[in-house]
Amino acid sequence: MNKLTEWSFRNKAAVILIVIMSLTVGVISYLKLPMEFLPEADNPQVMVTVIGPGIDAKSMEQQVTNPLEEAVMFTKGKTDMFSTSGNGYAQVNVNFDSNTNMKEAKAEIERSVDQVQLPQGVMKPFVVQFNTSMIPISWIVLTFDEGLSEQEKEAKIKLVNTELQKSEGAGQISVNGKTTPTVHITPDTSKLAQKGLPVQSLLGVLQGRGVSASIGERNVDGAAGNINVYDEITSIDTLRNLTVAPGVKLSDVAIVEESKDQESISRMNGKDAILFTISKSANANAVSTGKNIEKTVERLNKDVKGVEAVVLLSTAETVVHSVDSMLREVLLGALFATIVILLFMRNFRATIVTIVSIPLSLGITLYLLDLSGVTLNIITLGGVAVAVGRLVDDSIVVIENIYRKLQKEPFSVAVITGATKEVATAITSSTLVTVAVFLPMGLLRGSLQAFLLPFALTVAYSLLSSLLVALTVVPLLSSILLRGTKEKPHKSSEKFSSFIRWNLQHKWITLVIALLLFVGSIGAYVMMPKGALDSSSAENLNVSLQYPSDTPAEKVEQGGTQLETYLKDNKNVEWVIMQLGNSSDNAQYGGVSSPTLVTYMIDLKKGVDAELFMNEVKQQKTNFTDAELSVNATDLMMGGGGSQVFVDITGDDPEKLTQTADQLMASIKPIEGVLKVQSNQEEKKPVYTFQVDPAKANGQDVSMQLQSILNPVPLGNIQVNGRDTAVVMQPVVNPATEADLNKLTIATESGAVPVSSVAKLVRTEEPSLYYHKEGKVYVRITAEADSEKLSVVGKDIQKAADKLTLPDGVELSVGGASADQASDFADIGMTALISIGIVYLIMVLTFKTLRAPLAIMFSLPLAAIGAIVGLMVSGVTPDFTAMFGALMLIGIVVTNAIVLIDRVKQNEETMPIRDALVEAATTRMRPIIMTAVATICAMLPLVFGSSESGSIVSQSLAIVVIGGLAAATLLTLIVVPCMYELMFFRASRKQRRAKAQAAKTVSAV
Repeated sequence: MNKLTEWSFRNKAAVILIVIMSLTVGVISYLKLPMEFLPEADNPQVMVTVIGPGIDAKSMEQQVTNPLEEAVMFTKGKTDMFSTSGNGYAQVNVNFDSNTNMKEAKAEIERSVDQVQLPQGVMKPFVVQFNTSMIPISWIVLTFDEGLSEQEKEAKIKLVNTELQKSEGAGQISVNGKTTPTVHITPDTSKLAQKGLPVQSLLGVLQGRGVSASIGERNVDGAAGNINVYDEITSIDTLRNLTVAPGVKLSDVAIVEESKDQESISRMNGKDAILFTISKSANANAVSTGKNIEKTVERLNKDVKGVEAVVLLSTAETVVHSVDSMLREVLLGALFATIVILLFMRNFRATIVTIVSIPLSLGITLYLLDLSGVTLNIITLGGVAVAVGRLVDDSIVVIENIYRKLQKEPFSVAVITGATKEVATAITSSTLVTVAVFLPMGLLRGSLQAFLLPFALTVAYSLLSSLLVALTVVPLLSSILLRGTKEKPHKSSEKFSSFIRWNLQHKWITLVIALLLFVGSIGAYVMMPKGALDSSSAENLNVSLQYPSDTPAEKVEQGGTQLETYLKDNKNVEWVIMQLGNSSDNAQYGGVSSPTLVTYMIDLKKGVDAELFMNEVKQQKTNFTDAELSVNATDLMMGGGGSQVFVDITGDDPEKLTQTADQLMASIKPIEGVLKVQSNQEEKKPVYTFQVDPAKANGQDVSMQLQSILNPVPLGNIQVNGRDTAVVMQPVVNPATEADLNKLTIATESGAVPVSSVAKLVRTEEPSLYYHKEGKVYVRITAEADSEKLSVVGKDIQKAADKLTLPDGVELSVGGASADQASDFADIGMTALISIGIVYLIMVLTFKTLRAPLAIMFSLPLAAIGAIVGLMVSGVTPDFTAMFGALMLIGIVVTNAIVLIDRVKQNEETMPIRDALVEAATTRMRPIIMTAVATICAMLPLVFGSSESGSIVSQSLAIVVIGGLAAATLLTLIVVPCMYELMFFRASRKQRRAKAQAAKTVSAV
């Protein structure tokens, strides 16, 4: 590393040119780098989603889910498979290992699914495999003025869709909330009876219609011509006049009218709305695409009358906001570094030399990211925000040492290069150590690597760039800017020096106090509940209103409208979108849910405390006693921020599963922090089954007749106003009681008879949800936990599950938010252990001894003391990002100890160990405190500001880093010297005895 400094002095012109080039390519790279929301990564899961309107959960399980599971069971690379069957829908989730080619896996599943024969009335399955590039970049809501006809609305939807598709960079567009024009034929049973016609006679009303056929070619009037037959109904009046029997027209026995069918309901602020969800095309820039879409929306609002389009959410705005946040962090970091250096050195020129490392390091980093094919996204920008606090550290150590040398010696290039050489090993080692902490992230495989490798690369590039600048540009600038300056000698603190000597003489007192503090802090952390991610600054919320599965559709919509009115009239709400029902557009993205579930997406006004608002909404529960009301924060990256813990009970015997579930629920309910417990078997719906007597009737005939009587039956299509329109025969009867069902009339060989004469009606209570794991039924118990006590509740539920005596063949597994949290913490813990190992290896290579690095490693537990105290004082509940901050501390904290011990090793060449420790602590105190204060100050904006949604850089991370670094910096100067002398106790004691003996000899003479 010393050769780099010498080379820079030999090639000053080249260095100046490189600096200019670095800044230039940095700006160019910044303008050139694609801006994305997330790095491109495949989700190792394929979802198969099916909609079957009106079909009960058990039928969906047996007739849809089971054959689909059998078809995809042996897909290559599959790790496990889960499925959910509900009223009117089914979904099969197939998970794969991280090395699977997901495009091939999806194609294989599509081929398997295409071969499955599904019942009539079930839509074709949708097969979806998510990639982060599929994350929508814009959500647009289209509302209409009053008085527009359905034809006009449809035309405007088509126009808006076409114009949005034309926007540069726009990819797939999903449209939700559309209505489909249909013609309803409602039979009049009394008139049919008068005419002596069965309802089935209407089924063939359109048979043979809509013909367009070519008959052939014939010579007509001496010329060859083609003969065609064309028969098409182009109006509802024509349909009404069609003959269904001799002398009987359709209008004589049925009401024929135009209507509209709607798969799902979408409303914005109480008005019917169409929701457009837009993804970007491959390799398109998310920010520029988002801006293009916004321009299109502005133009449409000006040019298209009768509609209003609003961009609700845009990931482009999120990315831009993240870039702005990053720039703010950089500027604040530079400002605080400037203030710190000025306060300690009281020299403006030295300050300029130091802070030049920030723009230079960032310029080189951006260029390297461009070369690596890494985009600017939430992850990489978070890496820059993390690294900003460390960008000036190496330069501070170098300039401080140069400045200190110039206080004692006259200015010369040799003094500057010598001062740089003194600390080159220390800053190189400390930088490599920090980079090594993030190295294990890049060694991960699969989709996880796609997320964390860009972060690791960003931090590594930033820190290595700052090291390069500190060893080349900083010394060179110092030789230019500090030439001719006369620095006043800096006096070392005699009090601190005396304290260090006393500390070394009574090292056991210091070490015992440090041990007690460490044990106490660890105990406090273990007792501290680990919460879900803080959501007080969330801007978007998800609210759901879940009615029992047997609730009539009218009541569900009525309750949904009531809550919608409350939400849209709330002064804290910017807008609210209500959605009810399943649709094919949502299903193709894997979005299916219970038909009795109403969901709301809420955008809060700026400055609103989301936690307080969520509590207000939860109080509305009293107005919906027969429904479950839940509120969660959401963000674009992480999805819903729920705090549910679930227990899955698997086995082959359904009775044993039910028995175990009842026992477990009884033991979970009393647990403190559990707000609610429910089982998927609790939610049941009445199912009425006609058990046909084979001797009296044909089951298929009965099924088809009842289907035509009770359900809408598609008859065909006609042209209305130039548009292909479906014709649907409406149900003949609407039975309200079990007796009405028994009175239904069907046609048999002996004539029209009540269905009760050929079949027995059996009423059963069936679950509304069926869960499968690897094709076998399992019961899921879900506990809603207090988000601030998530870890404690999860542990208590695990204890309750462990105490349960399980029947033979029954197994339990606890999952959900607490298990995910524990898994995340475990992954971070494993990464931390690997990082510590790499850090120790680098220090052994640096100091060429095993014992000195051990003394440095002792600074790590000291950081834990400050981090935990910081969380306790701030009242912030530790979450995943706090653990990530702890991982960062490993690299940040040991740098101070390295700088200290490096000086000790240099001193040992001319001093005894104790004197070397005292001198090193006194000399290195200033740069250690300076770098620590600069890093802490750079983190302060995160503590008092608001972090970007979806970023791993948050308030809890900043608190952990600030608290840990503050405590470690103070204790490093006190405890690490004690540990170092303890490691070399014999040599130090021998030196002290020899010194004492020499002193006696001198005094005797």
